[in-house]
Amino acid sequence: MEITKQVLGEIVELTIQGRVDGYWADHLAAAVDQEIRQGSHNIRLDLSQVPFLSSAGIGTLVRLYKDLKAIQGTFAVSNCSRNVLKILQLSKLEDVLVAKTPAATLTGGISPLEASAAPRKIDLPEAVYELYPLDPDAKLDCRKLGDAGPLENCGFRKEHCRPMQFSESTFAIGLGALGEDFEECKGRFGEFIAAAGSVAYLPTDGTNVPDFLLAAGDSTPEVQVCYGIACHGVGQHPFSSLVRFEAKAGVPVTLTTLVESCLELTKYEQIGIVIIAESASLVGAALRRSPVAAQIQQSAFEFPQIRDWLSFTSERAYANRVAFVTGIATRENPDDLSAVVRPFPKPSGVAFAGHFHAAAFSYRPIQKGQIDWKTSIRALFEGHALEGILHLLTDTRSISGGGESELVRGACWIAPISSTVAERTHR
Repeated sequence: MEITKQVLGEIVELTIQGRVDGYWADHLAAAVDQEIRQGSHNIRLDLSQVPFLSSAGIGTLVRLYKDLKAIQGTFAVSNCSRNVLKILQLSKLEDVLVAKTPAATLTGGISPLEASAAPRKIDLPEAVYELYPLDPDAKLDCRKLGDAGPLENCGFRKEHCRPMQFSESTFAIGLGALGEDFEECKGRFGEFIAAAGSVAYLPTDGTNVPDFLLAAGDSTPEVQVCYGIACHGVGQHPFSSLVRFEAKAGVPVTLTTLVESCLELTKYEQIGIVIIAESASLVGAALRRSPVAAQIQQSAFEFPQIRDWLSFTSERAYANRVAFVTGIATRENPDDLSAVVRPFPKPSGVAFAGHFHAAAFSYRPIQKGQIDWKTSIRALFEGHALEGILHLLTDTRSISGGGESELVRGACWIAPISSTVAERTHR
């Protein structure tokens, strides 16, 4: 099989020469998937030089059509050989897959969501940004949950833990577990991330398999929380802005650079942020053991005992995945946040202080344009495989990935933090 590429505005047309059978269908799918990963969401196939299309090939075409439709992209066969057209007609797929308009006559603005939106575009050295205003009055209440102090000597006890439920307008990160009560969870506490009625965490019981719960009807997942941070929208909409980004020249954007750019673009000093993005790598750490009632004499995070309590990403992790990241960032370092944020350095100094967790999912392309944060997060949990959860950090020991997480393209929902309070009772 030979595949040649032609770019027509926002459309990529691939001309296929050769059979599309059980063997070559995978090669065709890989070629289209590569274009999607590079940001092309409008694909046409010229099959005029394809003498044979098998059922496996038809299945591949249908899968690609569904994948691109799900992200408001387009997929169609722009030209067919006689045999291919006959097979598509017999399969009753001609009206679905065969384009009625030649690709060369189509122009940009195919996605209805993109056509209706008018974002402000900002071209910065690392990426091109699109800024969508959402609700100028949106603000976040940031709540510190529990006390992070017992983590130092892994001394969490029952009195430190409480059940919590997070509404669909809340996002949160911290140390917790899914289960009935403290006794059931005490051997499994690990990093958790919650947003839009979903909660995911990484158990520390040796399985190393992340787990999650989704809200259903009037039921909201309950989390046993040792400590954490929760941000809740005080108005009708939790976010004031949506920032889309696309890295330049195939060079990924570091998490520090992305968050710093979001602070600059929105002119906020403290923000809560939710990110869904295609990842080049994630860099971070995760607890290896549940920090409950161990009462060790020295800090668990000093050498050499840190090796028993934390696992670090020593190389690129979760490349070519979809990352769901949430947390807070502040240019200031107020006393009320000092216990839950850490500096994120850059070569010229400290960019900001922050705290971020990430959940890594199997890859599927992210819809372009203005998208809804709740719908997008739910789609991750319902349509992708959850592969891992990390506390993100800048690791100067890391050889690969420049020492921190790197992202290629995606969406950031942002709002300013208007207040910070310590919360001792569950919501």
